[in-house]
Amino acid sequence: MAQTSPSAVPDSPTASLSAIAREHLPSDLAERWTALLRPGVRLTAARGTDAVVGRLGGLPELPGDVEWPVWEGHGPLAFIASVDCAALPSGVLDIPLPTDGTLSFFYFDGQVDDGDALVLPDEPESRDGSRVLYTPVGVAASERVAPPELEPYPMVPLTAVVRETAPDAYHPLIEETFADSGHGDHPLHGDEFLEALEEAGVGRGHRIGGHADPVQGSVEAEVAQGALGPGTRWDDPRLAHESRAWTLLAQFDSDVDADMMWGDCGTLYWLIRPEDLAERRFEAAMFTWQCC
Repeated sequence: MAQTSPSAVPDSPTASLSAIAREHLPSDLAERWTALLRPGVRLTAARGTDAVVGRLGGLPELPGDVEWPVWEGHGPLAFIASVDCAALPSGVLDIPLPTDGTLSFFYFDGQVDDGDALVLPDEPESRDGSRVLYTPVGVAASERVAPPELEPYPMVPLTAVVRETAPDAYHPLIEETFADSGHGDHPLHGDEFLEALEEAGVGRGHRIGGHADPVQGSVEAEVAQGALGPGTRWDDPRLAHESRAWTLLAQFDSDVDADMMWGDCGTLYWLIRPEDLAERRFEAAMFTWQCC
């Protein structure tokens, strides 16, 4: 992968999000909502001379002493994507992502068992069905042949664009921030505001950092429920607090070019506590996925 770190600034959707808030929300709510925006790195297919920062599919490069991830009793995990941390735009994210080295993402995608076993955050026994591997800079790695049970996904090189991201309208952070707004039917849930965000291109895609873009329901709350343990109810008062403890590491959308379809046009998500990310404890990342 390319090792250059392109200088980048948030592109036009940053201003658009603020403008949309000012147009469709009362001024006090617009100010509060804009303060919740976070920078993320959107990953899109690299074309021509675009700087390559990672890839979907293909074959992973792993150190010689690292085995291909396997979910014991089920089979090998499929290689989904890798990201060269040194090639990402530097100094723009608000999470302690490594400044070098490679992150590789694996998921038990149903190839082996025709989708019989599901990887879900509220089922602890399924957590080995996803994996994030970090290869530090300077550690020799080579391309690994996929296990015979797996058909590798087509390789799609990725480039990076910095974008501001917004929390979902039903994110616990939104509920907390606007609990005392006193505006009756909440404007953040209004059709005009949500449609304006959709028209501005705010939606799912491949991403590092920022807010997760859910297909349905708060991703952070879903992971928090799993972290609190089986049987945790959605009205559990601990859920909102636990949701704030998790941040998006990466999300990978369904992608035609890479022949990736997660359920019905779904998305894969990996979240992590910032303190675990700072200490490079990627084994502590939590996985979930959503689809239509």
